[in-house]
Amino acid sequence: MNFLVTGCSRGVGLEICRALLQQGHIVYGVARSYTNEFKFLETEYAGRVFFKSIDLSDSENVRKTVFREFIHNGIQLHGYVNNAAMAYDDIVTNLNLEKLQAMYAVNVFTPMMITKYALRNMLLHHTKGCIIHISSISAHTGYKGLAMYASSKGALEAFSKNTAREWGGLGIRSNVVVPGFMETAMSSTLSEEQKERIYKRTSLKAATSVRSVAETVVFLLSDSACSITGQNIHVDNGTV
Repeated sequence: MNFLVTGCSRGVGLEICRALLQQGHIVYGVARSYTNEFKFLETEYAGRVFFKSIDLSDSENVRKTVFREFIHNGIQLHGYVNNAAMAYDDIVTNLNLEKLQAMYAVNVFTPMMITKYALRNMLLHHTKGCIIHISSISAHTGYKGLAMYASSKGALEAFSKNTAREWGGLGIRSNVVVPGFMETAMSSTLSEEQKERIYKRTSLKAATSVRSVAETVVFLLSDSACSITGQNIHVDNGTV
């Protein structure tokens, strides 16, 4: 099967690509940076993994850059994993509109546009496909400084649920995976003390496993999850 994964070059996106490739699928990866880690996947799984460097803040040109220059109509898309995201962290009284708009372009507007064209691809090929959005536990449990970021993930969750209702009659599913805090580049700016405070709020008192998140995504993309749609699946070490 053919899967499109954004934010593929590092962290959970890279691990999702690896897990899909290990299952024998074909991966079309999109990210801004072309990392050595992704290049290694290309070597290890030659002929089954492809990469295109795209600025995902450019929502208006997604049709051209992704669906004409990379995944054309001759490629049957079975699933789309929206993992790419940028963080804008600050307290609400410091909210900067320009930074907020830049984050929403990457986290909300571009994923919506890619979903539009992924759906069209699935309709063209009569595919009972699957869309997965990667959200964040911050959309469900408050954290100081994450209000703006959490709001962008909350928007995706609402979008996914309604997409599921809109296209379920044709067998197309849409779900959200809600990870807890992981040891990724996005969380690397946090101090060890900040991380420990976050981890203590979880039942397992630890960082969420990146591999566990990736394996959940792969399961939801599979036929084994054919009755799961419109859901938010938490993979967060039991954050309470």
